[in-house]
Amino acid sequence: MSSLIYPALRLSVAAPRTFRISGVRRFLSIKPVYTAEATAQGGRNGKVKTSDGLINLDLTTPKGLGGPGLPGKTNPEQLFACGYAACFRGAMGPAAKQFNTELPDTTTVTGVVHIGPDAQNKLGLAVELKVHVPGIDKKVVEAIVEAADQVCPYSSATRGNIDVIKSVV
Repeated sequence: MSSLIYPALRLSVAAPRTFRISGVRRFLSIKPVYTAEATAQGGRNGKVKTSDGLINLDLTTPKGLGGPGLPGKTNPEQLFACGYAACFRGAMGPAAKQFNTELPDTTTVTGVVHIGPDAQNKLGLAVELKVHVPGIDKKVVEAIVEAADQVCPYSSATRGNIDVIKSVV
């Protein structure tokens, strides 16, 4: 997180916070200013629910993974696509200010999450972020996308771990 994105937060580096999980000491490398909590039950054919009850969804394994792909149910990849797209779009606004640019309300980021076998034949993820900013020069948008990529927490978490392809459409 950066004060560039969230200027109202005056973040200082603090010692890692210590937590105990099942008797094992764990450290957080961040100083949490917000924590989201969700519980999954039943795996890919179960359900997910946030601690505040705002999200309460039934899950289904997609047909492409050998599941039923039931209508009206979601899956972890769709939820990840939503979260990454929203977070990245949020990072773009303050990033645009570096280029003296205001993004129009019609700016969109479409997250596409792929799941499939990797080189070791284990399931892996890859992401595409398709950015659409009407009325702004493509080169400026590409610069904004790169600046946003440097501060988006999802980009930081995925960088070096999975393929993420960003394109201006």
